[in-house]
Amino acid sequence: MRIGFIGLGNMGRHMARHLIHAGHLLTVHDTRPAAAAEHLALGARWADTPADCARDAEFLITMLPTPRIVEDVLLRGGAAEALPAGTLWIDMSTSTPAAAERVAAEVLDARGVRRLDAPVSGMARGAEAGTLQIFAGGADDDFRIALPVFETLGDPDRVLHVGPLGAGYTVKLMINLLWFSHLVATSEVLAMGVKAGVDLGVLRNSLLASPAASHFLENDIMCVLADGDYDDSFAMALACKDLGLAVDLGRDLGVSTELSALVEQVYRRAKAQHGEQAGEMSPVRLYEALAGREFRLPSPAATLDATTVTV
Repeated sequence: MRIGFIGLGNMGRHMARHLIHAGHLLTVHDTRPAAAAEHLALGARWADTPADCARDAEFLITMLPTPRIVEDVLLRGGAAEALPAGTLWIDMSTSTPAAAERVAAEVLDARGVRRLDAPVSGMARGAEAGTLQIFAGGADDDFRIALPVFETLGDPDRVLHVGPLGAGYTVKLMINLLWFSHLVATSEVLAMGVKAGVDLGVLRNSLLASPAASHFLENDIMCVLADGDYDDSFAMALACKDLGLAVDLGRDLGVSTELSALVEQVYRRAKAQHGEQAGEMSPVRLYEALAGREFRLPSPAATLDATTVTV
């Protein structure tokens, strides 16, 4: 399969590598030519422009940070006009239906280019392992054609066709919105509990044994609690972008977003304090400051040593 791939960032570089290993003929483009070094060494072809990357492709995959950049690449970068008739454009960015519709209305519909929106979940670790979740919106036939590619990039059991065009974008925004809300709510609860004198480990175990248990509390926050890792693989600038898109979507749909807007405010405060490139879990640090301590669980080794000394 001849595939053009645009966007070799923290996620895209791993995804492109998997496609090369699967035997696809890959042409790659990024604003940073150095990002393609590993792919060129594996046999990919470099394209100087988005248009060159799209030309002669059977599939064009875009993995880009914002809806504006998606439009820039497809419209002002010439990729849409360069796509041959019948090509399938798969946008795996966290974007919006409106951005894709503008591209389609200006260029793609008249050229007979098909499209899917197929954003992903699983962070850079999932991209590197090839175990991403993929949420595809679009026609059934197009989804079936793209399925072998999706199964190369993600966990086959978690590649989902979620509805018509735009549904993939919407599902991904809702996933991110709920995850960010989990983070803020969990951080607030931990801050209150430990400041009131409850041991952090006891508090977490109690929450996990209760109806308030969550996947976030059990798994995702452990990178902070165990290692002090606030996940720099996904920057606060992108997290705030996704929250803004979700809140805007709610407003456009006439759905009240009071809670989501508060979560967005917390994230923007954390971005202002810790920087745009700080990890997506940086809002936890705001609540650590309120609690007067970092949220850390002792390592098993440290617990064993402490027990041994006590005995």
